[in-house]
Amino acid sequence: MALTEKEVRYVAELAHLKLSDAEVQHFMPQLDSILDYIAKLNELNLEGIEPMAQVMAEGPSEFALRPDAARPMFTPEVALANAPDAGPGLFKVPRVIEKE
Repeated sequence: MALTEKEVRYVAELAHLKLSDAEVQHFMPQLDSILDYIAKLNELNLEGIEPMAQVMAEGPSEFALRPDAARPMFTPEVALANAPDAGPGLFKVPRVIEKE
């Protein structure tokens, strides 16, 4: 599957990246290689394979997940005590997503 320059620029726009012409040319074969690898993975016969099977470690019971139980929580005042900028019951953070 050969990616086009237009497709690479579209993906960059989705990620809010501004790429130069040289960067587009640099990343085009890399992204194409990634997509080729994913296509190969999609050819695998996964019948009978449980979803997310890799996250469950086999072994002694010490690897079992902790019980889901209520635990003491911080009060809002304690949680915000060291915040560089706090509002009424919340953390204030700089805006990081801007769309022109």
